[in-house]
Amino acid sequence: MVFDDYRFNYSLISNTDRPLIFFLHGFMGNIQEFDEVIELLADDFSYLTLDLPGHGKTQVLGGDEDYTMANTAKALVNLLNELKITQCFLVGYSMGGRLALYLALHFPERFPKVVLESASPGLATEVERLERVKQDAQIAKKLARSITKSDFATFLLNWYNQPIFGFINKHPNFDCMLESRLQNHPGELTKSLKFMGTGSQPSLWEKLKNHTVPLLLLVGEYDAKFININTKMAKILKFAQVKLINNSAHNIHFENTLEFVQNLREFLTKQQP
Repeated sequence: MVFDDYRFNYSLISNTDRPLIFFLHGFMGNIQEFDEVIELLADDFSYLTLDLPGHGKTQVLGGDEDYTMANTAKALVNLLNELKITQCFLVGYSMGGRLALYLALHFPERFPKVVLESASPGLATEVERLERVKQDAQIAKKLARSITKSDFATFLLNWYNQPIFGFINKHPNFDCMLESRLQNHPGELTKSLKFMGTGSQPSLWEKLKNHTVPLLLLVGEYDAKFININTKMAKILKFAQVKLINNSAHNIHFENTLEFVQNLREFLTKQQP
């Protein structure tokens, strides 16, 4: 489907009798990011998954501005309109979680419940954002040098050695995850990092206090940085709860899929008082 300068690669598994979950993957993820989660949820929901701009097989036909969070969010809402989806649940991981929060804050009528996994509202100050932009520029340079598949694989191994990912490289399916990440194109990833990275996105902290849509904030017990961020978020948000997930760091749905799915199911199926 081509519109708004985007050719989205998406998958819609729909049953009109079941509520729809729209999944948004993280940086360097793709349309397959939540396959195991969807398999465990079985026949209880309908599902929409896709490759975000800069990832997988989705093509950006316009300029660099189409990689930004604001334009991506508008394009996703237009995609929902094209698919005649007026409302759906929203689940986002990391970068996809930041995008999910942006969507929830700007289009609250479209998303009655939202699950954010290892996500944040961005950075609160201009100084923090500028510093993060510099850091992301250095990462982008390393990505741009990933000319061969071997170069890219080395980049990924170094990426997942960061403390934020805990012991993910010890996971029995780690090699499978790396192979999935290798389906991306480094040049496209650099654009995503540059235009929708944490330093580039608009800060959403001020908008949190007026948000009334129920939010579930999931963080891994080994991810101290995001435990701190999400604890602060929950103090501002009126209808949010934080859940710590055992035996996981940043990538919860990969490291502890069963507990992730359990919390997802309980939150999405619980009736609001």
